[in-house]
Amino acid sequence: MSQAVRPVVLAHARRMLIVVGLVAALAPSLAAAQASGAIDRRLQERANEVLTLMGFGLTPDVTAGSLSISDTSSGDPRVQSATLGGGFTVSRSLPLYLEGTVAYARYDPAFLATDGQVERTVPTRWNMLSVTAGVGWDVPIAPELVLRPILNASYGHVTTDAAIGAAIADVDLQRLEKGRIDAVGYGGSLMLDYERYRPEGDLDAELRYTNIFLRNTGTLADAVDSRSIARSLNLWTRWRAPTGVVLLDRPLRYVLEFAHTRYGGDLEGALGFDYLSSIGLGMELDVSKYERWVTRVRLVARYRFGPNVQGTSIGFAVSF
Repeated sequence: MSQAVRPVVLAHARRMLIVVGLVAALAPSLAAAQASGAIDRRLQERANEVLTLMGFGLTPDVTAGSLSISDTSSGDPRVQSATLGGGFTVSRSLPLYLEGTVAYARYDPAFLATDGQVERTVPTRWNMLSVTAGVGWDVPIAPELVLRPILNASYGHVTTDAAIGAAIADVDLQRLEKGRIDAVGYGGSLMLDYERYRPEGDLDAELRYTNIFLRNTGTLADAVDSRSIARSLNLWTRWRAPTGVVLLDRPLRYVLEFAHTRYGGDLEGALGFDYLSSIGLGMELDVSKYERWVTRVRLVARYRFGPNVQGTSIGFAVSF
């Protein structure tokens, strides 16, 4: 979609999910270890998981634009994320493509610390904020079809705060409490973008392959050397057509969407699924006659589904 910002998804989706990958990672298997040793080993695991979770929000993607996951069978390790992203081509005469994504995620795992006799659960809170920028170039290969190579660079900031009770005051968690992960990433995407605009309706379709490598830096870099590969293949389509109703002196359009994303690299199975699909239905209002900068606004309700997961969301988007 060259001249329009991609859909913005900032909705809370309720999921019924069995998080297969996190069950094993959060199993209390350190009962016989010393407290400090247990924290060190789990710290490496958690840092890897954090970078992997960050990988779901690196590029605009309606299937993973918002997630809210919990599983009581594994200690209820809550995962929440929201993404704001978009992209556009500058003009036909200057086919420079620019995109950007801002993502926030929260991950609440729990460490199991022990002094050899008594076990204590140490709740932690990981808050992640990541920014990804992309620069590409449109190469026409057929009428209404372009090939778009994109270079991507990412930066993520992760902080953790251990909620330590008096009962475990003897456990040295200073590194965990004050730890910080600054993640950097680099990679690229290759996209096929098809746009067919007719009076009877507009068809947009994008097929995108993305591969971004993430590695941690920051105060925890000396303790853990974490890295993750975020790889995905995404198909996104949208059909817009007039409803016959006129609002603001412009035709009101209905919107149909379908998207499917298959995850690879470290994202595959990380949250219990290896793909997500999304079906959307909404309306689009043309405000170009009365608004200088914004041309169209869209409201789309989506149903998402995949292995062991299903949910709904509401997306709001604008075109310039």
